[in-house]
Amino acid sequence: MAGMDLMSRARAGDGEAFRALTEPHRRELQVHCYRMLGSFQDAEDALQDTMLAAWRGLDRFDGRATLRTWLYRIATNRCLDALRSARRRPARQWDVPGTEPPEPTGLGEIHWLEPYPDALLDDAFGVPLGPEARYEQTESISLAFVTALQVLPPRQLAVLILRDVLGFRAHEVAQMLDTTVESVKSALKRARAGMRRRLPVPREQPPARDSAAEEEIVAKFVSAYESADIDALVALFTDDVFMSMPPIPLEYRGRDSVARFCAFLFASGRRSELAPTRANGQPALEVYRPTPAGRRGAGLFVLTLAGGRISALTRFDETVLGFGLPQSLPGAPAPASATGAEDSTQEVARCGR
Repeated sequence: MAGMDLMSRARAGDGEAFRALTEPHRRELQVHCYRMLGSFQDAEDALQDTMLAAWRGLDRFDGRATLRTWLYRIATNRCLDALRSARRRPARQWDVPGTEPPEPTGLGEIHWLEPYPDALLDDAFGVPLGPEARYEQTESISLAFVTALQVLPPRQLAVLILRDVLGFRAHEVAQMLDTTVESVKSALKRARAGMRRRLPVPREQPPARDSAAEEEIVAKFVSAYESADIDALVALFTDDVFMSMPPIPLEYRGRDSVARFCAFLFASGRRSELAPTRANGQPALEVYRPTPAGRRGAGLFVLTLAGGRISALTRFDETVLGFGLPQSLPGAPAPASATGAEDSTQEVARCGR
C-alpha cells in the first residue's frame, strides 16, 4: 500500500515521492550505465537522462514489469543512444613537443575509459542478481571486463550485461529492447563469443581484497615507483604485463616493453608520490606531483594483480581524480630542480604520470 501511495503521489507531481521510489535503484543503475559506456562521467549523464525520462514518463509505467525493470529499460536505451551518438570522445594523441615515447607494442581500440570508485560500489552490489547471471559482481566491474565490453557492438553489449551480468530473463530483455527472444538469444551467443576472445583468462587469481598479500604488492610498487627503481618495478611484473593509458591509445605489453616506457618517464628526474585508494574492485594509487605550494594530483594508476605480481597497469590522467582523496596535499615547497622551468623532457612526467 505504501508503494502504491508513493506511485500515486509521484504521478501527481510529488518529486519527493518519485525520489523515494527511485533512489533505492539509483546506484545500481549508475553502475549499469558505467558498464555500458566505460566512462564514469558518461554514466552519470546517462543516469540523469534516465531519471528525467522516468519522471516525465511515469504515467506510462503500467506495472506489468517491476519499477526496477522499467528503469533498466530506460537506462539501457539511453546508453544505446549514447553509444550510437557521434558525441563519443576520440582518442588523444601524444602531444608533448620534442619528446617521443618508446615504440608501443600496439594501439588500443578503446579510446575512452574511466575508472569507477570503489567507494560507490557497496550500494550497487547489495542488490540480488537474477537467476541467469553468469559473472560475479566484482568480476563484472573490473577494468579488463569493462574494456572487453566496449569492443562489442551496442546491442550485443546491452544483451550480455542484462542477461549474464544482471541475470534478467530472455523475455524481459526482449521487452526492454523492443525485440524478440530469438534476437536476444542470437545477440547473446555472439556477445559471449566476443568476450571469450577479448577477456583474458588469468592464470593465477589475485590476492583477496585488502589482504596482507595485496597490501604487500601495492607497497612494493609504491616504493619502486617513488624511487624510480626500474629493477624493483620490473620484478613486480608478470612476463606478459600490460600497460595502457586511455584516452592515449599507446599500449605496451611484456615486461621489457613496459620497463622501457617507465624508464622513459623516470628520465626527467621528476618524482611523484602515490596515495592508495581503490577503483573497479582493484587497488589503485593517486599520483601527486610536487609544486611550490605542496603536491597536486596528477593522475591515477589502477593495478591488476595475478598471484603475487602485477599483470596490468592502467594509467589515467588528472581528469578522473575525485576518489575520496584530496586533489592536492600541503607540504614544504619542492626543491628548485622540481619546480623550476620544465624542459621538454620534464614535461613527459606531467603527461605520463
